Amino acid sequence: MQRQLQAFLSHLSGRNDSPRTIRAYGSDLTDFIEFLERRAGARAVRPGDVEPLDIRAWLAELSTRGVKRATIARRVSALRSFYDWMRREGIVETNPAKDVSTPRLERKLPRFLDENDVVRLVESPDDSEFAGARDRAILEMLYATGMRVSELAGLMLDDLHPDENEMRVMGKGSRERWVYFGPRARASVEKYLALRRGRRVRSNALFVNARGTALTDRSVRRVVSRWVKESAVRRKISPHGLRHSFATHLLDRGADLRAIQELLGHASLGTTQRYTHVSTEKMISVYESAQASMKRARGARRAGA
Repeated sequence: MQRQLQAFLSHLSGRNDSPRTIRAYGSDLTDFIEFLERRAGARAVRPGDVEPLDIRAWLAELSTRGVKRATIARRVSALRSFYDWMRREGIVETNPAKDVSTPRLERKLPRFLDENDVVRLVESPDDSEFAGARDRAILEMLYATGMRVSELAGLMLDDLHPDENEMRVMGKGSRERWVYFGPRARASVEKYLALRRGRRVRSNALFVNARGTALTDRSVRRVVSRWVKESAVRRKISPHGLRHSFATHLLDRGADLRAIQELLGHASLGTTQRYTHVSTEKMISVYESAQASMKRARGARRAGA
């Protein structure tokens, strides 16, 4: 099956899937093929020989190995995609992974910052010099637009249209969308670009490092993590937390869920709907806080009576 796997990965590359996605598919499917080979011994395993029971046995082994349920679900998804492709190519007649159920995932609510913590975070870098101005522009843009870190790292100078307060973003699956930002983010980016013009830059990327080359995803994550630590915000978040903060604050201010879906670049509204749970949790917290305040006030009145 290794030959079919390499052809499938080439197919993914040809349709411009991200290198990270292709690596994940390769790793997940290689694990499955090696599992089949261990079970078969000296016998060669052909794609059409695989049955649902084989897949369930693989899932049982993954669980025994302590693999997380989210990872198991991702591997089943990769296997379904692999077999769907082989079916379209005429390599197999059916998809044995189609009816194999995946483990139920724990629903985790997104972690986000309150608005005061966001302000504290984005104002932490000293923007009087190049690196600080760049870092502040990165933080402002991530929060103002809800972009993914990978999307921000992939921005080119030509993608930015500051006069219209908008920029073009290439999202997952090569889906293009336009995102919008306010005057604070615009001012931060313009200050960074002014300082950038006096430097030797060897890339057309919007955000570059001290050597003048494009920042990578990892570099952007380091920037965010550094300033989260420096600003000592009360709730520690990952770089993706600024995206969650953007969506949560929009919803709290009455934005339409469909509009938030478009801005985030979610293919499914169901992905965006998890932010309604965050808002509900916040509403309950506010209610309980108000009830506690009322109780304290009643106690104080009785004590003074």
